[in-house]
Amino acid sequence: MDATPPNEDEQTKLWNGRAGHAWVDAQEVLDGMFKPFKDLLVEAVSPEAGGRVLDVGCGTGGPLLAVARRLGAKGHCVGIDISEPMIAFARTRAEREGTPATFIRANAQDHAFEPASFDLIISRFGVMFFDDQVRAFANLRRAARPDAELQFIAWRSAAENPFMTTAERAAAPLLPNLPARRPGAPGQFAFADQHRVASILAESDWAHIKLEPIDVACTLPEKELLGYVTRLGPVGMLLQEADDPTRRQVIETVRAAFEPYVHGAEVRFTAACWKVTARAS
Repeated sequence: MDATPPNEDEQTKLWNGRAGHAWVDAQEVLDGMFKPFKDLLVEAVSPEAGGRVLDVGCGTGGPLLAVARRLGAKGHCVGIDISEPMIAFARTRAEREGTPATFIRANAQDHAFEPASFDLIISRFGVMFFDDQVRAFANLRRAARPDAELQFIAWRSAAENPFMTTAERAAAPLLPNLPARRPGAPGQFAFADQHRVASILAESDWAHIKLEPIDVACTLPEKELLGYVTRLGPVGMLLQEADDPTRRQVIETVRAAFEPYVHGAEVRFTAACWKVTARAS
């Protein structure tokens, strides 16, 4: 199901362009790297209770398909994302493995969900990109049944996640057009401030709000590090347009900056995140 957003905002353009295709290309690496977060969300699902589950910013479908497998015939799982490349991949993935799930290409901020239709709303790093957070979570609240639960994982601050900004810090002198991160702006670290997150949820009519800081050990194969750096994030986007000498210099500089995280054949880092829960009262 496709519901094209009414206006092509910055995030829509980003995730339907190079960023969306890059995430599809790196799907296997990213699923492996962020598996601990998928497992946390899956653990929150009760196979006995079943029910309807919505995954917001579902991307290539990893967490939602894991939830669908856990629920089996007792569940009905729906994923929504603004990225056509990622939604298309998720659909193909679900069909290939025979896992029942529905995918919607739309912006969850203003998509016309059936009112009071979901028992659980989840997200792994998918809710920090709305340009109007209160409007988005109010829309999700309307889609939630009475006493439905909201569970999502979001990054804490950039300062607490040095691995995630290593490439930008190392490449900044070589890439003068590298965009600066704006505090609170839609993006990876939009939910760094726990008080702001709690305020957004309360204003959106969610109740029993809880933010738990979690520090999670993550890994990826060292052989995938350069692919990760050169395809994803602000540095990856700019490198696709850079001339060959600049590209070579940036890659060499950035790879050296990641050396503290490399342990033999494995790259290790700690992801500092919020595990957020709330209820539709």
